[in-house]
Amino acid sequence: MIERIRGEIIEKNPGHVVVLVGGVGYGLDIPLSTHEALPRVGEQAELFVHTHVREEALALFGFATSDEREAFLVLQTVSGIGPALALAALSDLAPTALAQAIESGDTQRLTRIKGVGKKTAERLVLELRGKLKAYSWASGLVAGKRPMVLLTGHPHAGDAVRALVGLGMKEAQAETRIAAAIQALGPDSAVEDLIKEGLKRR
Repeated sequence: MIERIRGEIIEKNPGHVVVLVGGVGYGLDIPLSTHEALPRVGEQAELFVHTHVREEALALFGFATSDEREAFLVLQTVSGIGPALALAALSDLAPTALAQAIESGDTQRLTRIKGVGKKTAERLVLELRGKLKAYSWASGLVAGKRPMVLLTGHPHAGDAVRALVGLGMKEAQAETRIAAAIQALGPDSAVEDLIKEGLKRR
């Protein structure tokens, strides 16, 4: 079973990436957040992988972080949710934000995920609420705090994410870019610098 993969990106599209390893191109389905976090075609990348075995095929799913992969698997423990819907959820919400919506019973927010209707949102809350605290990406949830503040501990992360969302970016994209900006600029970076760095990332 493939757990991680590292190699040259030879093809990159929203939802799919091909990584060349030892002369073999591995195609992986990815959430939009991972697409945003990946470097350009021709550069090296490392992905966390889930190998999904079905009767008729073997599919690979790639993630920028182990938290994304773990959330992907947890989502599929809910009845009626398969890989495609789990990817859609992670394309719209980062793991911590997703956990926050579930723990708070925010079915309205969950129904904004493509493919998630009212009944599916209610099942997510019913089957997962109270069970996510075992996971690092959900264990620190505190009412009223922005997901990225919880995720990174940076005091300006939430403001920077909101600024990118206000410019038309999806929340998951904004969180991924600001997380990368914090890594690049450090924990004492100003909100203006985070926003500028986040806008530069692809």
